[in-house]
Amino acid sequence: MPALINPSILSADFANLERDLGAIATADYAHVDVMDNHFVPNLTLGLPIFERLAQVSPVPLDAHLMIDDPDRWAPAYAEAGAASVTFHAEAAAAPVRLARELRRLGARAGVALRPATPVEPFLDLLPEVDMILVMTVEPGFGGQSFIDGTLPKIRRARQAVGESGLDVWIQVDGGVSRDTIERAADAGANVFVAGSAVYGADDVPGEIAALRDLASTHTH
Repeated sequence: MPALINPSILSADFANLERDLGAIATADYAHVDVMDNHFVPNLTLGLPIFERLAQVSPVPLDAHLMIDDPDRWAPAYAEAGAASVTFHAEAAAAPVRLARELRRLGARAGVALRPATPVEPFLDLLPEVDMILVMTVEPGFGGQSFIDGTLPKIRRARQAVGESGLDVWIQVDGGVSRDTIERAADAGANVFVAGSAVYGADDVPGEIAALRDLASTHTH
């Protein structure tokens, strides 16, 4: 699988989001963290802003919904132009029904797991999703340190995907940088969310290229 780099605009300048989306035009997706101050203790942006970002972004949008009641709200992000919509397993009441609805609306369906949430209960659902997001930090804030204890979970997910023969992506989000991306890729991730590592770099396109090169030598 190719290594995909999805910079998180959580680390962008919220007063200049269109400009900062343009800065990551060489990325594969733009990762948009939607937080509701309920599921996580932070508040970012909602549907009207997301819809506008989808109209101006040079790359597809990867929506990560850290919100309560995604069963109700997630389909609207697919309708608003998201190429991929990921909801949290801990918040969804009917994850299979939701994933099917997201796919029906034309978006890739992803399920996200907090660091302490085991992956095993969801492995039988692999045919219903397009991506598993293994959180490598606690969701809610950018700039946190990568949790190495999540690597075995990534390996178990990759093994299950390989045995299934399905084209399910494994994404990691949190603390991804030049120092950690090779470990995550070696464990089995192929989609990498990097916020501060990208937007904090002097050369943003150069950093995206460097991360992609490092991951590509280790992806399964």
